Amino acid sequence: MTKGVDLKISRRLCIKAQEEGQLQPRSQSPLRVPGHKPTDWEKRFLLWAGHFKKPEDIPETVSIETIRAAKTTLRVKFSYVMIVLTIVGCIVMVIQGKQAVKRHESLTSINLEKKAQWREEATRSTSAKP
Repeated sequence: MTKGVDLKISRRLCIKAQEEGQLQPRSQSPLRVPGHKPTDWEKRFLLWAGHFKKPEDIPETVSIETIRAAKTTLRVKFSYVMIVLTIVGCIVMVIQGKQAVKRHESLTSINLEKKAQWREEATRSTSAKP
């Protein structure tokens, strides 16, 4: 080998190690279960995500990847629903705010009225004590 090169580093670049890595495909891990029996909730997820049309169409065993894909699809759909609800909520708040302005209501005026009422109650309670 050349001078100044560590032997451990050069062993990583050996062709033999690459050939051993190619013998075992990455998609087939030894711990992976070939099929998964879906629970009732997972069956609902598969239906809601559109992977199957009817509950009878769902096989007894489904791959984990299919269930994960269904859950991911549902997460995306749920986030879209939350975005729409947030936008609708903002529009409702803007409309209510404009209506309050027409009635000449504001947070400042409401707070001033409350404080004036509290002061009156405080003066009544102090004058009633003696």
